[in-house]
Amino acid sequence: MNPGERLLLAADRLQQRWSWLAFAVAVWKKFSDDQAGNLAALVAYYSFASLFPLLLVFVTVLDIVLGSHPALRDQVLSSTFAQFPVIGPQLKSSVHSLNQTGAALVVGLVLTFLGARGVAGAVQNALNSVWGVPLARRPGFPWSLLRGLTMIIVVGLGVIATSLLSGLAAGAGHAITGAGGHVATIAVSLLLNIGLFWLGFRLATAGEVSTRDLFPGALLAAVAWQILQLLGGYILGHQLARSSSLYGGFAVVLGLLAWLYLQAQITLYVVEATIVRARRLWPRSLTG
Repeated sequence: MNPGERLLLAADRLQQRWSWLAFAVAVWKKFSDDQAGNLAALVAYYSFASLFPLLLVFVTVLDIVLGSHPALRDQVLSSTFAQFPVIGPQLKSSVHSLNQTGAALVVGLVLTFLGARGVAGAVQNALNSVWGVPLARRPGFPWSLLRGLTMIIVVGLGVIATSLLSGLAAGAGHAITGAGGHVATIAVSLLLNIGLFWLGFRLATAGEVSTRDLFPGALLAAVAWQILQLLGGYILGHQLARSSSLYGGFAVVLGLLAWLYLQAQITLYVVEATIVRARRLWPRSLTG
């Protein structure tokens, strides 16, 4: 046995002795075994392809519902596009509502909405794959399509609710002033995101995975996304600063793709951690 192999075995024994380290290694190994990085890339791609159609539907519906309340409409839009740090203003200026009326508007909204269903399919495939649900036991057509469209609607309504209540919390925060108002805003967003992730995971994952097992992942995902949102300005700002000189106007596109991929990766890492915990898949050897 050469020195490198002895060192690897010593490190393996050490990580298996410490439960917290063994758990982290097991999550990393399962992420690698499932090729979850590739699944995250697919989710990011379909998210990018679906983003503008969904934003188009969102802005159009918002104009219809809140057309007589322009201040509230602008507040919801600002809160929504704030989910994309740094590049949010560029996205907001690029998306406009559909100009049709009546039946043409309804048809346009339905076709645009259906065109965005790819992201729902990618999310369903990713979550069922990492949970190890066989293809034969996953929802087939038309149930997978219905679940996917329902997931888009639920998440869309959740984003609207989050934007509205976050804005109200921010308004209340002005009355509270100081750190208390900021904490109230974060707390409201966090609670809503926990429920949103739980519903999203339930709709995207086959029924053989229990709802109870999905909750820890929803909790961790909401916390992770909240942290990512707080750090997003620095992360995307750094990414765009490096890309702008090389790619010019395409830097915003690359920044958006990088942001979506980072979100997808973190979400799948959280789901993998949930699975490792639920099925007690640790400790694992570094060599096997």
